Amino acid sequence: MIEIIPTILNKDFKEVKESIKKVENYVNWVQLDIMDGIFVNNETWNNPDDLKKIDSKVKIEAHLMIDKPIEKINDWLDVVDRVIIHFESSKDGEIKEIIKRAKDKKKEIGLAINPETHFSVVLPFLNDLDLVLIMTVQPGFGGQEFKEFNLKKIKALRRIWKNGNIEVDGGVNNRNIKRIKKAGANLICSGSYIFNNSNIEKAIKSLK
Repeated sequence: MIEIIPTILNKDFKEVKESIKKVENYVNWVQLDIMDGIFVNNETWNNPDDLKKIDSKVKIEAHLMIDKPIEKINDWLDVVDRVIIHFESSKDGEIKEIIKRAKDKKKEIGLAINPETHFSVVLPFLNDLDLVLIMTVQPGFGGQEFKEFNLKKIKALRRIWKNGNIEVDGGVNNRNIKRIKKAGANLICSGSYIFNNSNIEKAIKSLK
């Protein structure tokens, strides 16, 4: 099933709450982009404790674009439904440990890869993952242009992982979403296209 997931990239928690409110009636999930200014050259709101004050029916995934996620993972697992870490930010042993901690807390876990990273790096972890996130722009900033070469990566992973959840994030809009779906992605993240639209409900429907 195709799921549209608005991505929220805000500097403070008040904006995060406002962004969730804008989309919560139209989707099942939102993604919070969490950046520490170290792993990527940008910093967003990143205090998991604040989420204890959130009252929303929408499910939340935290996309951790942070250095050494193993040091913060427990705090995020306590407050969100799904956590996504980057292959590039962790050693193999740390990835396995983070997956174990997520499973112990009965939370979903995803592994993200940057545009230049070959999809084969995720293969050893597939049996334990709830999703693989293929970044179609360099992580760190919204509003970038979708990198077409990633469609081959999506197709290649789908051939191997027939029933797995393949998520795509970066530069998604109503002009390229058909190609992304056709390549095999079933979880589609979109930020700028949705939130910069004067009619958010209409923008989400156009992606569906």
